[in-house]
Parts: sequence; C-alpha cells; structure tokens
Amino acid sequence: MRVERPGPSVVIVDGQSVKTTERGGTRGFDAYKRVKGRKRHILVDTLGLLLANRVEPADTSDRRASALLLGVLRALFPRIRTVIADVGHQSRKLARALEHEQGWLLRIVRRRQRAFKITGLTWIVERSFAWLGRNRRLSKDYEYRVQTLETMIDLAAIRLMLNRIAPA
Repeated sequence: MRVERPGPSVVIVDGQSVKTTERGGTRGFDAYKRVKGRKRHILVDTLGLLLANRVEPADTSDRRASALLLGVLRALFPRIRTVIADVGHQSRKLARALEHEQGWLLRIVRRRQRAFKITGLTWIVERSFAWLGRNRRLSKDYEYRVQTLETMIDLAAIRLMLNRIAPA
C-alpha cells in the first residue's frame, strides 16, 4: 500500500512590483505599474502559506517568471493538480507546458470574476503579500542581491508560520 505525503492540491501564484533603493542590484522598469525595481513572485497554498518564491527584474513578464517558479515544484509537491493565477499569467504556451509536463491545470481568474465571485481565490495570494509587507525589510527592496531578498521572503514566511503555531 502506497501512502501519499500530504501537501497542497491547489496553489495560487502572483507577482508584486517593488521599488528598489539606489544601490539595488539587478532591476528593471515595470511599465504597467510604473515602478523601477524588482518583481516578487510567490506561490501559496489555499491557506496563504508560502510554498515558493522567486525575484526577477520588474520588466520580467508574469508568464515567464511563473514558468520558472513552477518548473521545479513537481518533486516537492506531487499532489498539485490546479494552479490559479490572474490574467497577467495567461499564456497558451504556459498552460500547455503545465498540462503536458506536470499534469496541472492552469486556471486564470479574470478581474470581473473576482468582483462577484469568491471562487477565484486570488485574494489569498494578495493577503499573503500583505502579511509579508508587515516586515519592515520587505516594505521596499533594500537588498543588493536577489538571493538575499528571496531569503528574506522565506524568513518572513517562516515567522508567520511560527506565529500561527505558537502565538506570542
């Protein structure tokens, strides 16, 4: 009898553009948000707990960054079946790749659906960004190296999970 490890079957992905300081290393310009800096992409479960993150220059498209973020998750989370994202991640190429390589369904939630239905679940990842934003070090991108920022996001998420387990 095979026992399957517990894990999420539905994950939600989104990105957030953040300004960098003058000394910030790799960065770009997000023309849509009019922000010069970096873009933080996070992947959360339906509870809003962080599963993975990736930081790219702000001019990197959500489609490309989510493909890089989702590419390595199959081994870590074998139960994933559905990936929920907003319109910025809509791509036939990405949807086909996730379907054929991973067996995952990419579900795109449009803005008008979010206004009237709660079934979109994209609000969960937005709430996770708000939780992470409570950390002063993540209010703006102060780091020179991208890896340092990714580690700071991981530490903030660990702190959130520990506070859930044993509130101070």
